[in-house]
Amino acid sequence: MSLILSRLSKLRLGKSRRSTLPLLLSNGFSSSLRKKQTPPCIILAEPCEPYEAFLGKLVRYNVNDRTMTKLEKKVRAELVYNDIFGTVVTIGASNGWVAALNGKDGILRLQDDLNPYASYTGPRRIPLPPLVTLPRCQTQIVTNVPMTSSSQDDDEDCVVAVKFLGPQLSFCRPAHSRNEWVNIRIDNPCFFSSRVMFSKKDNVFRILGAGGHIMGPWDLQNHKHKIQRLRFENIPELTKTTNELMDSCCTYEHLVESVTTGETFIVKQYKKSSEIDKGVAKMKTENLMVFKLDGEGHAVHTRDIGGLVIFLSMSEPFCVPASSFPDLFPNSVESLDACENGFFDLADYYVVTTISPTAAPYFIPPQNID
Repeated sequence: MSLILSRLSKLRLGKSRRSTLPLLLSNGFSSSLRKKQTPPCIILAEPCEPYEAFLGKLVRYNVNDRTMTKLEKKVRAELVYNDIFGTVVTIGASNGWVAALNGKDGILRLQDDLNPYASYTGPRRIPLPPLVTLPRCQTQIVTNVPMTSSSQDDDEDCVVAVKFLGPQLSFCRPAHSRNEWVNIRIDNPCFFSSRVMFSKKDNVFRILGAGGHIMGPWDLQNHKHKIQRLRFENIPELTKTTNELMDSCCTYEHLVESVTTGETFIVKQYKKSSEIDKGVAKMKTENLMVFKLDGEGHAVHTRDIGGLVIFLSMSEPFCVPASSFPDLFPNSVESLDACENGFFDLADYYVVTTISPTAAPYFIPPQNID
């Protein structure tokens, strides 16, 4: 664990900073941060002392100042180490919550166990309705689980979405009196492997098609969506060697929105297998491009996102203003997955990636505190 954290810290050493659906809920977009917020963090776990079977204590890695803090909060090890304890599997994270699927009863639960700022003594675990599998669909493999807000108990408008690999997309409102799934079958195969994001600015869920050339906002009220075609512009000229390298990569598209500026970005991440470990390919990021999306479907390549920092992981992508967390590097992208962590300076194309296993590859976004 200490090796992972030291590698995360070294990613940015020596680099100086530059200044630079109506159904869902009422408009929650704000042009400024109104409350004090905790910094983005990564969560790990270590064995309890004295030893307690299947339990670990949380370790918080502060992404802002690169410090590690051992916490008293305990968590079931299966939420962190899915490959060792297979009963409950963490399948997604959003707004400080994790979505965990119980292999015994098949129930999907929202849990705040991995949120270091949630209650230590009373973790909240909210069971969602039993999953309903549409004909010719599956509900065993999930691409991601976004949600509209961090509140569950008193916000009946809070919506959870589950995007399954394949045609099915499901929604529910956990705090609503009629807590049931709204299941949608997607016809266009371009969306079958896509992830879903929630736009706080427009109050809709959005899904980006494979390749990033089409996008669909989902209207739950009418169970319809309207496909929007995207046009990529200002694409930089690349050398033949770089083009060949990128052609050999797998491309991952991320849709991320800045709550503070109202901007929406598409991040294209190009990954290639770097090594094979016990039959599993470890992917390494070879290149990364950011496109700013406008309301007319224009996706314009940019190497300047101002003072923002974009965070990509297996949880819902998010971005924050570096001015709110002074040790972050503005105009950059931080990436984390199960086998790699990386830092990308967009202006200088300064890239540092490290192949290292991460049991819980989730960036926990800033949390509002009083």
